[in-house]
Amino acid sequence: MALRRVAIDTWRENVAYLHRDCAVYRAEGFQALSKIEVRANGRRILATVNVVDDAALVGCDELGLSEDAFAQLGVDNGHTVSVAQAEPPESMGALFRKIASERLTREDFGAIVRDIAEHRYSKIELTAFVVACQNELDREEVFFLTDAMVASGRRIDWHEPLVVDKHCIGGIPGNRTTMLVVPIVAAHGMLCPKTSSRAITSPAGTADTMEVLANVELPLEQLADIVRDYRGCLAWGGTAHLSPADDVLISVERPLSIDSPGQMVASILSKKVAAGATHLVLDIPIGPTAKVRSMPEAQRLRRLFEYVARRMGLSLDVVITDGRQPVGNGVGPVLEARDVMRVLQNDPRGPDDLRQKALRLAGRLIECDPDVRGGDGYAIARDILDSGRALARMNAIIAAQGSKGFDHNHPALGALTLDVVAPASGVVAGIDNFQIARVARLAGAPKVPGAGVDLLRKLGDTVAAGEVLYRVHASYPADLEFARQACAQGIGYYLGSAEEMPKVFVEF
Repeated sequence: MALRRVAIDTWRENVAYLHRDCAVYRAEGFQALSKIEVRANGRRILATVNVVDDAALVGCDELGLSEDAFAQLGVDNGHTVSVAQAEPPESMGALFRKIASERLTREDFGAIVRDIAEHRYSKIELTAFVVACQNELDREEVFFLTDAMVASGRRIDWHEPLVVDKHCIGGIPGNRTTMLVVPIVAAHGMLCPKTSSRAITSPAGTADTMEVLANVELPLEQLADIVRDYRGCLAWGGTAHLSPADDVLISVERPLSIDSPGQMVASILSKKVAAGATHLVLDIPIGPTAKVRSMPEAQRLRRLFEYVARRMGLSLDVVITDGRQPVGNGVGPVLEARDVMRVLQNDPRGPDDLRQKALRLAGRLIECDPDVRGGDGYAIARDILDSGRALARMNAIIAAQGSKGFDHNHPALGALTLDVVAPASGVVAGIDNFQIARVARLAGAPKVPGAGVDLLRKLGDTVAAGEVLYRVHASYPADLEFARQACAQGIGYYLGSAEEMPKVFVEF
């Protein structure tokens, strides 16, 4: 059959398209949603069959492949391919045992993860695995899963005894501390090669925000040169092929809003170990609308992270932080980049909560340096920031990655705005992280970098009826209308008294 590229993004799933009148489709085993093996030039992929009726899309003598599948096969449009019925993945028996709530061995997880990384699982089978593992993994199984995910891809060795990283479990809008921590610790001389993800369900990821300032999609060889020259980078991790099975699993976890503790631990730690980190500071925010909502829950998660990190040979420092509200003033790529650059430039308009949190996290990383006495990290980090050395290092990294000439004094924000005002007078006693993030996404973030939410009031602020709580930025009327409808359902702010503000226990 002749190969045809079908310009459909199937998000981490290989999909093949056959015309309903195709002779191959009528053969046994080639029905819709069945799996087939496609071969060309000595390469092969597995794909799930979809059936089309439009010959303009795929002809009767053609096999169409989705974008992901076409890229994996690596041949040109029109190339001759052969198709055959696919054998079931070797790990299917282990998957069925996990569905039946059985405990799996290290070999079982290794087989499952290999099949996932090689795209042998359909979305249905992936979903079955994710759901089966949601509450059924003991801590040793989480270690087995993490170890298998590391083994499924590339593992970087920086040939240095101390390679540091910082990560947050997520769920807090605007929490862009990584973009401050990296230049601070790099200016201190520590190696901090930061590869980050793009947002999937949040209004911005570190890679989305950094992309406002510089290029983030860089070959691994170029990133390695930047890291050697400047001791750090801030790039998208998609080109590094680190723990590729995790990227496939995320494609079904996020749409289902499944973020179970075991899978979260395996996802985060596998990426860090594969990226060559030896020391990690992990941020677990607690708050009424954060991922983790109580100290006992945070401590359970902490112990699981520590157990798996120890088995993986990773030095881990877990920090429990305030997750009652967004961190910083901006939610969305351009707004968050504005906040980061203002903090780096010691601009009085820079949000102090973002500054203080970044300094404390950077201080904890700096204390991994054997030449730094415990408790001195914060002061060292503050000196690096106040002196301008962090800004100089960030500017050097931006230039090396390819500067885009961002001006924090004139950020390119969406021209369409909506002011959300206080319905009554009172004290800001609660902010819903989820709702603020939802409004920002409906306004267009992160696909539209200038879209998002600019927070003008934070917890504890006294407001009068009619005062602006936050301003929504959008670039398209439809996006602004979606955000307006979401705000009509709930503004995400609770006005009451200072005594009603939720208490939080933090470890800084």
